[in-house]
Amino acid sequence: MRGISRLLSRFCYNHPKFSIPNLMKYIVFGNIAVWLLDMISGGLASLWLSFIPSAVFYGQVWRLVTFVFVPATSDPLYLGLALLMYYYLGTQLEQIWGSTRFTVFYLLGMVLTILCGLALGFSPFRDLAVVNMGYVNLSLFLAFATLFPDAQFRIYFFIPIRGKWLALVYVVLIGLDVVKWLRAGQFLLAAVPAVSLLNWLAFFWDDLFRSKKPAPAPVRRKSEQKPVNLRTAQQQVQKQQGYLHKCAVCGITDRDDRNMEFRYCSKCQGYYCYCANHINNHTHVE
Repeated sequence: MRGISRLLSRFCYNHPKFSIPNLMKYIVFGNIAVWLLDMISGGLASLWLSFIPSAVFYGQVWRLVTFVFVPATSDPLYLGLALLMYYYLGTQLEQIWGSTRFTVFYLLGMVLTILCGLALGFSPFRDLAVVNMGYVNLSLFLAFATLFPDAQFRIYFFIPIRGKWLALVYVVLIGLDVVKWLRAGQFLLAAVPAVSLLNWLAFFWDDLFRSKKPAPAPVRRKSEQKPVNLRTAQQQVQKQQGYLHKCAVCGITDRDDRNMEFRYCSKCQGYYCYCANHINNHTHVE
C-alpha cells in the first residue's frame, strides 16, 4: 500500500494538468438535475442512469459515468443537506490538496466502485442498482477528518462533535456493512463499502502508518549529555519513513525528486512542509 501511495503522489506531481477544477460543483449540480428529472418523470431518470451491471453489459455504457449523478435519496431535505456537506468538504479538500490530487482521489474511488459493479454482473445482483457513489462521497468526510481531526462538526446543527470521532464512527459503520455481507456469503457486495476505505488508505498510508518517533530518552545531567550528530539523525528519519520531506499539497517527497527544495510554512498552525511549487501557493492551515 505504501508503494501505491507514493505512486499516486508521484503521478499527481508529474501530471498537474490532470484535474477537473471545481469537480464537486459538477457533481452537486448533476445530482440536483437528476433529482428534478425524477420529479418530472416519476423516477425514470434515475432508472436510466443508475449502475445496473446487466444493462452495462448489454451496451448501455453511459451508466459507467451517469451513476455518479444519481441522488442517494428523493427526500429534498436530506438530499440538500448531504449535497451541501459534500460540496463543502470537496472544495476544502481541493483547496488544501490542489485540483489534481483531489480529482485523482475522487476518480480513483469512482473507478474502484465501477470495478465492483462490473464484478457484480456475474452475480445474482446483476439486474439491481446496488452500486452507487454513496460510500465514496462519505469518504470525503473521512479524508477531511484525517487532515483536521480536531475540526468541529455540528450534528443536527447544534450538537458539537470533533471530526476524529465522527470519522471513527464512519469506519465502524463501514466495517459493520462489510462484516454483514461477508457473513451472508456475499463477498462482492462486501467489496462495495470496502473500496472507499481502500481509496482513503491509498492516499493517507504514509500519514497513518509512518514509523512513530521513539520515546524521548530520560533527561541527563549536563555533564552526561552527548552531542547530537544532525546528519545521523536525518539518516535515521529517512530510514524509518523512506523520506525526510513531503509536500502537504501534492505529496511529492525528496525521494521522488532529489533536486526539489522544501520549506516549512510559518503561517500554518502545525509542522507543514511544502515543495518549491507550493510554498507560496497553498491555503494556510488554521
